[in-house]
Formats: sequence, C-alpha cells, structure tokens
Amino acid sequence: MPPTGGAEKRCAATPHDAALQVSKLAAESVICLVIPENTRIDAEILSILEPISKDEKIECAQVDEQTAKDLLKNVGFTTLPLIYLRGDCVGGIQELKKLHESKLVESFLKKHDYDLIVIGGGSGGLAAAKEAARLGKKVACLDYVKPSPVGTTWGLGGTCVNVGCIPKKLMHQAALLGESINDAKRFGWQIPEGQIKHSWTKMKDAIQDYIGSLNWGYRVQLREKSVTYLNSYATFTGSHEISATNKKGKVEKLTADKFLVAVGLRPRYPEIPGAKECCISSDDIFSLPYNPGKTLCIGASYVSLECAGFLHGVGNDVSVMVRSIVLRGFDQDMAERIRKHMIEKGIKFLNGVPTKFEQLKERTESEPGRVRVHYQIANEKGATEIVTEEYDTVLLAIGRDAKTEDLGLEKIGVNLSKSGKILGRREQSRSLPYVYAVGDVLDGCPELTPVAIHAGKALMRRIFTGNMEITEYDQVPTTVFTPLEYGSCGISEDDAITKFGKENIVVYHNVFYPLEYVVPERIDKDHTYLKLICTKEGERVIGFHILTPNAGEVTQGFAISLKFNATKTDFDRLIGIHPTVAENFTTLTIVKKEDQELKASGC
Repeated sequence: MPPTGGAEKRCAATPHDAALQVSKLAAESVICLVIPENTRIDAEILSILEPISKDEKIECAQVDEQTAKDLLKNVGFTTLPLIYLRGDCVGGIQELKKLHESKLVESFLKKHDYDLIVIGGGSGGLAAAKEAARLGKKVACLDYVKPSPVGTTWGLGGTCVNVGCIPKKLMHQAALLGESINDAKRFGWQIPEGQIKHSWTKMKDAIQDYIGSLNWGYRVQLREKSVTYLNSYATFTGSHEISATNKKGKVEKLTADKFLVAVGLRPRYPEIPGAKECCISSDDIFSLPYNPGKTLCIGASYVSLECAGFLHGVGNDVSVMVRSIVLRGFDQDMAERIRKHMIEKGIKFLNGVPTKFEQLKERTESEPGRVRVHYQIANEKGATEIVTEEYDTVLLAIGRDAKTEDLGLEKIGVNLSKSGKILGRREQSRSLPYVYAVGDVLDGCPELTPVAIHAGKALMRRIFTGNMEITEYDQVPTTVFTPLEYGSCGISEDDAITKFGKENIVVYHNVFYPLEYVVPERIDKDHTYLKLICTKEGERVIGFHILTPNAGEVTQGFAISLKFNATKTDFDRLIGIHPTVAENFTTLTIVKKEDQELKASGC
C-alpha cells in the first residue's frame, strides 16, 4: 500500500515528544519510514518495499532536525532515513539494499511462530522473556547447560544464580560468620572450648537447596506468564529460524520475529597439558561434594580472589597464582590494598605461569584427589625456571569466554568480535537487525547481572512499545566480595589520570576503623580505606571507591550521586549517620599526596 505520513505532527509538544510518538509508531507498524520533513520517500526504498508489502500499510513520519537527533541517538544510527521492519530499525537505504540482496527483507514480513525467542535462561534472558510476555507478546525461552569439563550442570537461572553471584555471596557469608565466632568471645559470648569445625557438605547442601528453589521458581514464573520454556540447545538454521535440540536429541524448528541472545560466558581453560582433566572452575566449586582442601586459585580476576577469600575463610590452605597485577581493569591502588590484606589474612600469592598439570590421585565423591602443578617463575637472577607444587584442588579463574561458535550466528550473518561476543548497536546486532543481545555476550557490556536484567527489560519496552528507554552502561556500581569488600562506581584513579591528566584531578581519601572491628581488634581494621576522585575544576565526583565490610550496601546508595553529577561540596553538605563506615564520605578533607601516611581517628 502507498505510504502515509506526518505522524510526529499529531500532538507533539516538544522534539522529544515527537520522537517518542514516531518511535511508538515504528514499534506498532509492520513497515515504518522516518524521513526529514519536507522531503519525499526515496524511490529506491519504495521499489524494494512496495512489491513485498502486499496489504501491509507503509507508515511514514516526516521529522524536523531535533526530532531526528533524538531518534538517531536512540537507535545508534547517524543519518535519516530510518527504516523499521516489524519494529526492528534496519538502518537506511544501504542497509535495506543489503538485506534485500540477501533476500532477507521478505522474511521480516512473514508470520512467525513467536514474537520473540530468547536464547539463554540466565538473569538477562529471563528478565526479557517475562517483560515481553507482560507486554502481551508470544515468547519462547530456551535454556541448555552444556556440562563443564568435569561434568557439572545446573538448572534454569544462568551463571549468577547457579555458579556465580548467589553461591559466591553465601560462601562469602559463611567465611565471615567463622570470623565472627572469634569476635563474639571479645563481646562476652561464652563459646564452647575446643576446635570449632566447619562442614563443607552442610554448607554446600544448604546453598544448593536454596538455588534449587530459585530454579523451580523461575520455571513457575515463566509458566504463569505463558512463556514457552524449552530445555533445548538453540542453533540458528535460517532467517528468523532456529533448531532446538533437547537432551534426547529431538530437533524442533521454531521461528520468530525477533531473537534475543543472552547466553552469557563460560570459564576459560588454558591450552596447557592437563588443564581440563585436572582442574575445576567456578562452574564446579559451589557444588563440590567434598571440601576442596589445599587449593590453588589460578588467575588475578575477581572470581579468583573471591574464591580464594571464602575458601581460606572456611579453613583451607589457599594460594593465588598471578602473572602480574591483580584485578586488571579495577583501580590499581585499591587492588594492591586488597592483595596486601589477603596476604596478611594468610592467603599466599605466587607470581608464576602454569605450564603443566598432573593428576597424582583421582578425585572421588568424597575426596578432592591430588594435582601436581608445574609453573614457571623468575628466580633471583632474573632467569626463568620451572618449579612444582602439589595441591588437592586447582581452580582456574583466568577469564571467561563467549561460547557462541555452535549457535550458528555467523551462518545467518551476525558479526562477532574476536572473543565471540555479539557486536551491537546498543543491544541490536550491527549486521542483522532482528537479532539482539544482552548481558555478558554483548561486546562492550559490563559483565554484571543487574546490567543484564536492566538491559533485558528496557530493550523489550523499547522494541515493543517504542518508549525509547535505554540502558546506561557507564557509572555502574559494583562490588568485589573479597574478605574485605571493595565497592566502586565511576572511573578508577588510573583512568582518571589518563583521561583528564594528573594535574586536572584531585583525590580525597582517608582510612577509618569500622566500629565492629575495634573491640575484637581485627587486623582488617588496618586495611579499610576510601577515596573520592574529582575533577579539579568544579570538583565533580567521577570515582567512588571503598574497602570495607558491607561495601556493596554502601556503594549502592552512593552510586546515585554520580548519576546526578554530584560534587565534593554535595558530599560535604550531606550529614552522615553515626557510627557508620559510610559517614566517612561526608567528612573527607585529606588530599592524596605521594608517600602520605594516614591515621584513623575515633569519634
């Protein structure tokens, strides 16, 4: 049918209102064109769309310059026209021609089994599936966990629920409770004499029971929202089509208007003899049927340090092997403070590179076995040499990779990064507009569960209602759950120096004593620290960092201040809650200098 026009002029009071109205029109239309005001639709566009549109009306909106800017910013393109097919912004003339040459335009207009198919039942995928269903869309969600090299699998919910945030935080809590027993004595509690023991099995079973309840809850939620759940592995086999293979090998073809890939990442294994045969990863540690015993955590990642922290906290002999610095990508001043604190707690740090693993004793259902680790070090003379050490358990935490090679994404034209992540224009595939991604599998996205959840929900509202809501991927608060927790938001001191120049920033910092540490005289009190990184001009706060118990609770609240471009003066005006660790951010006066000694003061 011939195009209709002028949609943005119906009742728009501002350019943003006009953009919102056009975005909603695009989301609701089978075909929608957005062109500059007082122009005509390009004949080349019509020559492609009119022959295949049949009875479908081609909507057209003519927009002014400011409205165009708002729309272009929202979808990630730079110029008009914008062409939408079933709510997917495919781009302009060149992008449409490319789809047409690949015979893909017709497939956008076909009727499909579902409005949306979500591939991946983790936090982002589940959030998106439920939100799309709430908006009245027909949704299917596929989730399939390939076993780890030692055979570990898990239920619906993804990494965070099963082998990440949830069990990690609970084991971290178990370690903290162990230390609190000693604190309790100093506060007058009569603790029975003798050795206090920890049961790994009881802890593991309790945590796994809770995780099991979450797995079941997610399935119930999907059923209640009429989302079709399939415990099947998805592979793209054609335009708008996947093959879903279940555990029995049965294959089912499914089609959809849109696909959301939310498959997350899996632990990386090095190309070293014995790595997959002798080592475990974070996929395995939380469901081990036995105490891992003497453990080597290989890697400088937050996963490695967090696992080392709680394993040591429940009584194990733990070492961490790193190549060089720890927590690459985080503030290195804070990272070094974490390393020093963990060393003082009794966790050993080794500088080396593993070269070979040998299984000396096989693991069983009740014992971890024994592994000999060969690793390369630099000796006192600077020469390299190979040394060996034996451990009950070796945990690899050297990074995580996107396992997208078996999804068939490249076969249908989805461009991937070198690491296998989906290259996106925001959450939309740059090369195939009906494919979207959220969470860790999206290139450039912070690898954090709340980010995936927010992105999944916001994306569904944007593509199905046209509300123009986007996920902001900067100034995202996060916490590393090491024995002393590290909370941060904004940029690191290192990045601030790189971006603004050392002479153009000012860092306010101090040490402090958490009140709960002073009576039991915990060594941890000598490592707590906080700082605000500010621009020198205007003293806008651009980085927030704290090393303290309960850092996550502190950081979450203060993070909103960075969203509103708070200044150091705003922090100074805020009256603190006494006695808390958080109140120290309201009284910072010390500017960071070289070789500066800090001393904590009392009330």
